[in-house]
Order: sequence, then C-alpha cells, then structure tokens
Amino acid sequence: MPAKPSRILRADALNNRLRIVEAAREVFAELGLDVPMSEIARRSGVGAATLYRRFPTKESLVTEVFTDQLAECVTVVDDAVADPDPWRGFCAVIEKVCALHAVDQGFTAAFLTAFPGALAFERERERAEEAFAGLIRRAQDAGRLRADFVLEDLTLVLLANGGVAAGAGGVGPIASRRLVGFLLQSFRAEGAARLPPPAPLGLDRMYCPAPD
Repeated sequence: MPAKPSRILRADALNNRLRIVEAAREVFAELGLDVPMSEIARRSGVGAATLYRRFPTKESLVTEVFTDQLAECVTVVDDAVADPDPWRGFCAVIEKVCALHAVDQGFTAAFLTAFPGALAFERERERAEEAFAGLIRRAQDAGRLRADFVLEDLTLVLLANGGVAAGAGGVGPIASRRLVGFLLQSFRAEGAARLPPPAPLGLDRMYCPAPD
C-alpha cells in the first residue's frame, strides 16, 4: 500500500531539517556565525520559508548545530575536574578545548556568544565555567598555576587560538598545538613575572551574530 501522506510529510520534514543542520555546520565552520541565513538555505537546497519554519532565528540554528560540541567541552572539563592532579587537569582542558576550536571556527564563535533564549545551552556552558573556575583555584593552591590567571584568560586563550588557527589555513591544528604549548609554559607558577591586569573578557561577551 502507498505510504500515508502524513508519514511522507514527516520524513520529508526530517530530511529538510537534517540538510539544514549539516549545511549550517559547514557554513559556520567556514565563514563563522555572521553568514546570512539565505546562504544556509541555498547550500541546504531548501527554501527560505522552510528554513525559518524549522529554525525561526539564527540563535535556534546555532544552538542546534553546536550542542554536541558543547557537550564534548563539558565532558572535557568534568574529566579534568575528576583528575587528582589539578595542573594536569588544567592543561588537559586548555589542550583539548583549543583542539576542538582549531578545527571549527564557528564553534569558537558559538562558545563565546550569549544565547539568552537557549537556556539548556547556557546552563551547560555556565556549569563548565564554574567547574573550570574551581579547577583554576585548585591548581593555584597546589602551587602549579600562576596566581594571576583568571577565568577571563580562558577567553583570551580561545581568541588567540582561533586567530592562529584561522590564519594558518590548512595547518591550523598544528599551529594551534604549538601555540598551546607556548601558553601552557607561560601559565606555570615557576618563574612567573608580573603581568598587566586581565581584560574583562567574559565567555559570553565576545561575539554577536549579525541579524539577517
């Protein structure tokens, strides 16, 4: 018997959604979050009306695309917090999160963007921030991490890593690992010199996707 129209419609709608998300993931990785929604519709092969029916705002599309990557970052932080050696855990967070960001510029922007309408996304990022802040304090109390490192410095690291990865082109991940190696050496408490005060760089204040 022929498939019922409602079943065909559901399958078609799901296929459109998957095409939109995959196209958005590729476009965000290539061009960042400022890409127009019309370009995502063009690459996905669906009409603008279909795209906006599935994702009424760019915020809703961005959070859909990057939820899995955020979950991976949260897992990295949770594993680091569970490590009895706080310095090793701290280094693992910097290394692994920067590696994730080096291969996807869109995720760098998404991680540093406030999404007030996406409560689950925001809660997970805030939880990761709080856990990493506790890891910073433990590494400093152990005398391994320089005393003037603050949570805002993580944003500084991600911005530097994103710039290096983007500027290095095809060897971005290699350049990122080199940068992270230099940075971790500078974060050691031993021989740490006095630095200028930190910039007010909250993780949710760096990017604001341009409206369509």
